[in-house]
Amino acid sequence: MVPVYSALPMTRFALQFGQTQSGLTYVERTCAYGVCARGEAVIAIAQIGKRNAVEYDLPGGGVEADEDEAAALMREFDEETGLTVWPTRVLGRAGQYWINKGEPRNSLATFYEAELSADDGEPSEPDHALVWMAPSEAILKVRHEAHAWAILHWLRSRRAV
Repeated sequence: MVPVYSALPMTRFALQFGQTQSGLTYVERTCAYGVCARGEAVIAIAQIGKRNAVEYDLPGGGVEADEDEAAALMREFDEETGLTVWPTRVLGRAGQYWINKGEPRNSLATFYEAELSADDGEPSEPDHALVWMAPSEAILKVRHEAHAWAILHWLRSRRAV
């Protein structure tokens, strides 16, 4: 599958996280990430890396050319966590400037609340593992500010339900 990248001028989301570095061109990538709860106490987090070089993200990632955001979210959840999920509602959209393996990116992400359908699989990405984490802990541990915002936004929206 071919990743969807754009060389167009930067899209402006209402929320844009991260800092740009002078002299770098940030490639835009459409992404979808999800907040998936198990019960009331924990959410699914993708742990990337092993031992001391561990990072944490909400499960999700780039939208491929042949899929929509919901399909990308379901595929990425399966690949990164082994979970089968169904997107239930859009939480919001935010951009995140970051550098991925030397490539400057602006991840233009839609964040979803996702419902757990099955949890009997294993991640197919070898450097990923599923971690169930309290939302308050996840807010502090995820590497991207946009992911922390999405978790906080999800928590606050649940108060109104």
